[in-house]
Amino acid sequence: MNQCTAVALLPPPDHVVALSVPGHRPEAGHVLCELGERHDDDHAAMLWDEGGRPGSAVWVRWKGSGPALLTPLPWCPALDTRDEACGLFAAHPSAHSWDITDPTVEAITRELARRHPHLYPEYTEEGGD
Repeated sequence: MNQCTAVALLPPPDHVVALSVPGHRPEAGHVLCELGERHDDDHAAMLWDEGGRPGSAVWVRWKGSGPALLTPLPWCPALDTRDEACGLFAAHPSAHSWDITDPTVEAITRELARRHPHLYPEYTEEGGD
């Protein structure tokens, strides 16, 4: 499943603007939804994790062009067959992170593999990985 392509523009927090050098206002930044495409809930992107405690990851959630809200959320407890933890929040509305592919990263990796096949032996001309 491909990753959702929704993007939100986040203005700099007021306290960062207040601490900035006059005439050099910090610019807004964008975040890309980390959930699988066609999910049925708010978009979401993890901003930072304060040490792995339950609820210590801070996510930004938004719907359409509405306001983005920061919220602490616990990590998803699911593990895959290799004991890899899901990189999303608990009760997320799409597939687990190991089943979500960022198409941009995948395209870049395939191009690098084409140019430098000795560095990417897991990629073949047939498109397998």
